[in-house]
Amino acid sequence: MKERGDTIIGDGAIKFGIEYRDLLNDQGVCIHVLGEVSEDDEHELLRFDCFDHEPHYHYGPQKRNQRLMLDKTTAGDSLDWTLQQIKDRLPEMIERAEYPELAEAAREADLGGAIADLESQSRELSVSGRRTVMHDRGDVILEAGPVRFGVEFRQLANDRGVAIHVMGDVAGEEYELLTFDCFERAPHYHYGPRAKNQRLYLDRTTVPDPLGWALDLFKGGKLGSMLERAGYTDHAARLNPALVHSAVAELESVSREMETANAQ
Repeated sequence: MKERGDTIIGDGAIKFGIEYRDLLNDQGVCIHVLGEVSEDDEHELLRFDCFDHEPHYHYGPQKRNQRLMLDKTTAGDSLDWTLQQIKDRLPEMIERAEYPELAEAAREADLGGAIADLESQSRELSVSGRRTVMHDRGDVILEAGPVRFGVEFRQLANDRGVAIHVMGDVAGEEYELLTFDCFERAPHYHYGPRAKNQRLYLDRTTVPDPLGWALDLFKGGKLGSMLERAGYTDHAARLNPALVHSAVAELESVSREMETANAQ
């Protein structure tokens, strides 16, 4: 099935479509390069998924759909990289996608205005489209050096369970760095809820005790690496193992008491 985006830019044989995609475990701007193969027959020639964690692009989604991953270390920001390729290499990329006639059309057409509009709108969308969440900080707060744990029992319309918030100060303001929603039906956790907000779900078959799973991560020394993945390397570097160990022991006691008190 052809995808073309929510906003279409351009009016010639080559057009661009843009949309913002939130896949829960990844998100970002998606740019579609569209071409008129014949009258009333538009194809998606290229697609660039400028995601936070696994950016990639597709040659000929409606043909071979060759997907290539983007190395963030060498390419840098995926949206910047994509816009540069569209400016410099669009005909060559369309040709590789097996649309030689449209590649020639891209060479001959004056796409400067459309590309400038694409850049402006996609950069704006990368900010306005971002999905983040802001939870309460919890009913019980436990200090652990550069971070603190907030614990509460959350009651949602279709789920419930203990929630653990890992918080820290960023530029003088308290930020939620990680969240563990140890719910009964759909337990999940967030990396950087107020930033990239990568949400990952647990399999209740393999993880029957989501709260125990989260506590075991803290006990096993995973807090630092999780903070680094969320983008908070300074907080990770300043962790004091003794303080974390003491806070986690109290966290386990408080969270298990909450779980028991709200058992059905």
